[in-house]
Amino acid sequence: MIQAIVFFPLLGFLIAGLFGRVIGARASEIATTGLMVAAAVFSWVTFVNVGYGGGGKVHMIASWIRSGSFEVDWALRVDTLTAVMLVVVNSVSALVHLYSIGYMHEDPSRPRFFAYLSLFTFAMLMLVTSDNLVQMFFGWEGVGLASYLLIGFWYDRPTAVAASMKAFIVNRVGDFGFAFGIFVIFVLTGTVEFDALFGKIEMLQGVQVDFIGIDWDALTIICLLLFIGAMGKSAQFLLHTWLPDAMEGPTPVSALIHAATMVTAGVFMVARLSPLFEAAPGALTVVVVVGATTAFFAATVGLVQNDIKRVIAYSTCSQLGYMFVALGSGAYGAGIFHLFTHAFFKALLFLGAGSVIHAMHHEQDIRKMGGLAGKIPFTTTMMAIGTLALTGFPMTAGYFSKDAIIEAAFASHNAAQTYAFILLVAAAFMTSFYSWRLFFLTFTGKPRWGHAAHGHDEHGHHAHDHNDHGHGSHEPHEAPFVMLLPLLLLSIGALVAGFVFAPAFIGESYDHFWKGALFTGEHNHILHDMHGVPGWVKYSPFVMMILGFLLAFLFYVAKPHLPRELAESQPILYRFLLNKWYFDEIYDFIFVNPAKAIGRFLWKQGDGRVIDGIGPDGVAARVSNIAAGAVKLQSGYLYHYAFAMLIGLAVFVTWYMFGGAH
Repeated sequence: MIQAIVFFPLLGFLIAGLFGRVIGARASEIATTGLMVAAAVFSWVTFVNVGYGGGGKVHMIASWIRSGSFEVDWALRVDTLTAVMLVVVNSVSALVHLYSIGYMHEDPSRPRFFAYLSLFTFAMLMLVTSDNLVQMFFGWEGVGLASYLLIGFWYDRPTAVAASMKAFIVNRVGDFGFAFGIFVIFVLTGTVEFDALFGKIEMLQGVQVDFIGIDWDALTIICLLLFIGAMGKSAQFLLHTWLPDAMEGPTPVSALIHAATMVTAGVFMVARLSPLFEAAPGALTVVVVVGATTAFFAATVGLVQNDIKRVIAYSTCSQLGYMFVALGSGAYGAGIFHLFTHAFFKALLFLGAGSVIHAMHHEQDIRKMGGLAGKIPFTTTMMAIGTLALTGFPMTAGYFSKDAIIEAAFASHNAAQTYAFILLVAAAFMTSFYSWRLFFLTFTGKPRWGHAAHGHDEHGHHAHDHNDHGHGSHEPHEAPFVMLLPLLLLSIGALVAGFVFAPAFIGESYDHFWKGALFTGEHNHILHDMHGVPGWVKYSPFVMMILGFLLAFLFYVAKPHLPRELAESQPILYRFLLNKWYFDEIYDFIFVNPAKAIGRFLWKQGDGRVIDGIGPDGVAARVSNIAAGAVKLQSGYLYHYAFAMLIGLAVFVTWYMFGGAH
């Protein structure tokens, strides 16, 4: 069964990618979506069998690499952590495939799109089923490649091309750290296989390695290098800039990348290597600090964004910060639990946003919406459920996992516990505010869309080019059933996944459920300590959620003139947040522009003046000129040849008289 789960998406990619033009778009959609649905069903069966049954095992596929002492097998590791990720990845991917049948129905390149979706899913499955670091890196890079293809799917749009390049390059920065960490691990332990590596952790205790002229603790430097890779993939602070720009891809891509797959790869990697990280407390402190900073930073930026997809994208960035705080605090089960629940409500929000964009004739600016609740009531209900789950409304999925992380941050013995707790509580308030801000601006109040959509849609065309609205006016309308069914299924997960699975992930069934897939050492009492935190800590996320809701209601329902007045009274702060703390501008100044200047210099001076000047424009050009002159001697006129013979005879006689006589 595990082989079917992993290779069905690959089969779908091959069918749509190689034969899409032959079999047509509809057959490509059916083939890829059908295989993904089958993989999702098998994933749930595996999840129940492994998590609630007898546990998993390693399935050998083939011997992969043999080079001296370096040996790597291609094997599928199926334990509870893998089973959780299989459910998340394949369930969301199957629903995204189904949703895309409706959303992308006008696109002429549908076979290519569905092929990319299935390739992305296969690469992610390779990552989460890996039994060693090299196989994980293979899936890691495959996900990066597929995300590049999906974000830049509309390659005729310069913004999409730039966004795909940005995602690819920023991820390469993190991937360099990940690869370097793998190199150090192999040098010090002679293995890259997980079980063998975990068995040699004690051997690494106290070992010092020289890095950039400084002696470092081996475990700390290994974990920091690996975490750099996680920062890139999971868009953590300083390596986050690619995530909002990834919104240039089609909306189903946003849901797939940001809800359950690519951005959770870093969280999964740290959880998989939890025994290694647990032995490096200094690295765990860095994880907590980076995670808390990311949660706070992304929440502040989300407060003022106006693109419906970018608001949700910054929300994703913030929630990933929560997950890393949980991992850094030792509450690995809580971190993966939030990954699990977040997949449902974040995919629901992204696909719901796609339904709104579809209804609004591809308008994405929430300032140009409003009053949609009466036009698209089903989508409104789904977005309300997703918003409640994201903000942590009691008994929804986010309530159980998000609150558990805040309690873990307070109960942790990590050096950065106070810093993390304060920032996470503040981020909870801002999350509630910007989530309800999006909801109120989109669905309540007076319509601000009028009768003419004159903007540009996300396909890069004018609004009246789509959906046969040739007259340029439209009424918002519900999406087709094929787009609404995934919303309904995801809403069920957003509502019930919390209380159904909380006992297994973080409750009394923890040990039986995880079966050692996550670190559960004798000194790790975080799960017990979480339940003993003061009452005010337990209620703080709920209070922040209520305050955020009330403030958003005041600003965007009761007194909608207040946001403009506040922005005008605090122009510096408003521009600072609107421009995302100016990270793009700073990076452009420090990295991008100098790199372009160096490239331009090497192109103009190095390649153009030196290489081309000496080569094609130098020696080669002179030879060509001489040859062209010699050709002119072959004129075909007898007197030219006679004249040349006469000149030659004169030269010969002269040489004989003055030089040859001796």
